[in-house]
Amino acid sequence: MLGTGLLKGLGVTAKNLVGSFYDPKRFVTTQYPEERTKLPEAYRNFPFLVSESPEDPMGTLRCVACQICEKECPPQCIYIEKSRDKKPDANGKMQIYPAVFDIDTAVCMSCQICVEVCPFDAIKMDQVFEIAATDRFTGLLLDRQALAKPNSYFHQIHPTEAEEVDGRLAAARRAAEEKARAAAAAKAAAKAAPPAQPPAEAPKPAP
Repeated sequence: MLGTGLLKGLGVTAKNLVGSFYDPKRFVTTQYPEERTKLPEAYRNFPFLVSESPEDPMGTLRCVACQICEKECPPQCIYIEKSRDKKPDANGKMQIYPAVFDIDTAVCMSCQICVEVCPFDAIKMDQVFEIAATDRFTGLLLDRQALAKPNSYFHQIHPTEAEEVDGRLAAARRAAEEKARAAAAAKAAAKAAPPAQPPAEAPKPAP
């Protein structure tokens, strides 16, 4: 019958219109900022630096200023200066640290290459998107104090990846500790062993 398709289309429209008032599945509008939609775990925005302790973020940064992320960054928005000294990291190992670590978020393209090339799992992608500033030159240039966030925050926004990273780092620490213990035991055993006796001279043949 002429107009059947039109009536079916209007019926679908009416169903969605009425359902949008009481069916939560049809609530398509979020009353932002009073209401906020939960972001998916895979969502990413700009990078941040992972620290082991929220009480001492600058002293427990995983970053050792290797500058791989700075070299691999396509828009070259990362700027790092190495420290001239070393200080103990979260595991007590003496490490070089970034004296300066800046990211220009006005240039960053959120490609995540810095995360993929980092061998220390020191830089990860954040989910903060409310970053409007009145001055794009200083307001969007983040230094290491602004970039540093604890590992507990990483677990909040990317729990699956954080668990995997923590497991891998824990296994690496155990392997390093076992290697150090084995080396210390071998050194102690070598020190305790009696000195080797010189080889006895062979008897001379009778004339």
